[in-house]
Amino acid sequence: MLYFSSHDPACRIPLGPAAAGSTVQFRFYADNVTHVVFRGWMGNDLHIPMVRSGADSFTVDLPVPKETGLLWYDFLLVRADGSRSRYVAPPDGLGGIGHEDFHPENTDSSYQLTVYQPSFKTPSFLHSATIYQIFPDRFFRSASASIDSRTDRQMHAKWNEDLYTGEQPRAKNNNVLEFYGGNLNGIREKLPYLASLGVDVLYLNPIFEASSNHRYDTADYTRIDPLLGTEEEFTALCTQAENMGIHILLDGVFSHTGEDSRYFNRFGHYDTVGAYQSKESPFFDWYTFETWPMKYRSWWGIHTLPEVRKNNPVYQEFMFRRPDGILPRWINAGASGWRLDVADELPMDFLRRLRKTVKATRRDAVVLGEVWEDASNKIAYGEMRCYCTGDTLDSVMNYPLRTAILDFLLRKTNADALVRLVRHQEEVYPAQFRYALMNLLGSHDRARVLNALVGIEGQQLSKHAQRALRLTPQEYDLAVRRYKTGLSILCALPGCPTIYYGDEAGMTGGPDPFCRRPYPWGEEDTELRQFVMNKLQQRKHSYVLRFGFCDISAPDADSIRIRRYLDGTTDALGHKHPQVMEEIITIRRP
Repeated sequence: MLYFSSHDPACRIPLGPAAAGSTVQFRFYADNVTHVVFRGWMGNDLHIPMVRSGADSFTVDLPVPKETGLLWYDFLLVRADGSRSRYVAPPDGLGGIGHEDFHPENTDSSYQLTVYQPSFKTPSFLHSATIYQIFPDRFFRSASASIDSRTDRQMHAKWNEDLYTGEQPRAKNNNVLEFYGGNLNGIREKLPYLASLGVDVLYLNPIFEASSNHRYDTADYTRIDPLLGTEEEFTALCTQAENMGIHILLDGVFSHTGEDSRYFNRFGHYDTVGAYQSKESPFFDWYTFETWPMKYRSWWGIHTLPEVRKNNPVYQEFMFRRPDGILPRWINAGASGWRLDVADELPMDFLRRLRKTVKATRRDAVVLGEVWEDASNKIAYGEMRCYCTGDTLDSVMNYPLRTAILDFLLRKTNADALVRLVRHQEEVYPAQFRYALMNLLGSHDRARVLNALVGIEGQQLSKHAQRALRLTPQEYDLAVRRYKTGLSILCALPGCPTIYYGDEAGMTGGPDPFCRRPYPWGEEDTELRQFVMNKLQQRKHSYVLRFGFCDISAPDADSIRIRRYLDGTTDALGHKHPQVMEEIITIRRP
């Protein structure tokens, strides 16, 4: 017998990540070996003989390094005849029960121990909050909507008109110059609705001046887009929201700007001398030109999004200077933090300085990153990155969980696969990070979740066909049943259940731009919306669902069982809680 599982408390005490400088006990079970050596790698190699602790087990108390990072480990097995082998982690990288490998010189397929700062604390208002994501141009247009003076944009006169499909100047066929006029005062008017839904945090896609409707092509970081409103209206929105218990996160786009911006100024729309116009521009060194001015480095090769040199000290000063740098300025104006666009494309030193700046401005401000993969262990730009040790991000958008839930509901995988992913995240993410995960099903970057849940996303169709794409009544009914199941899973797990605007109303559509239609006020699926409201409110008022420990299992291929509990001492975040509580939720896929 050989047995070790990084998910089993019989093998590791405590389970999960370890605070730097703490101690973790490992227990390995074997009845046919004479020696077991714990092997670890974190800067230095560790070879620690384990002590026989019974007829069939060996233990070691590991002093965890005092520096943060990832400690990799496996077990060297020695038999009576002198033969050696390794016991290694499963090849999918999700931990759990391992297997024997007869190449002891190898160091791949190791287990992972995340070592984090003991002082790591994420903002308490984010722990298990309900997040609602708004694409500002498409949520609600108040009567005080601004008049657009630009002539290259197309503004819909009526809110319920469908998207165009014709080409636009400089936008070709991706509709970025098509506007509906949703604005900040419109969001403010709908705060009572959002509060009734159970929302704790509003995440707004970019609101700064830009030429496109998505506004990821920032033109002026110091100015709210005039179509959305003014800085005073933004502060009024934040103030009223916080008075109702709702915090607002801004979208920070710091890896690139727009070509049509004060900084690059390709078209001369601004009164500055941009990098495109002159090598003497104060912004010239923000960018990387291969052949000035026409050939420059851009985000993913998209020429409308010139890439910024994040390590440029002038750019960093512009972003981080207190109190008037961009990050502290908008927190002082009322924001509760930042969601960072493509956080994994920002250098780690940049993220560390960003975090310090944000926390120094407002102690409980959030730094939440867009990372699509495992945020504890990602290789980006040739560097191993761990975002959950307490020096960069508070948490991330949980795309791996989204994929696992959708695959389960679409019957691409069974319940065991979803359970493994959840257990893996418990193993590698500190509780402060895990209970602040942005657990999403829908997003502005993907086809509407109802379409995804019946496999009708339309990526291969023409824009005209995508515009006409509709679900049949039978497809819609199945999609809604699956969405309700997916939301029930989110509400039963640790972290922040997240609603993309309109998902609760039954919005459908293919990929961008058809996942960004205007909210269907007055034409909602009221039964679905009521279900979502009831589910979110139930969770909001359940301490054990928000802060309880979590145990998850798969009774069969189609079902998951989630047990949330309090043991009478503390909750999962270490807060004293003397009550013993338990809620068991069994969810079966449709």
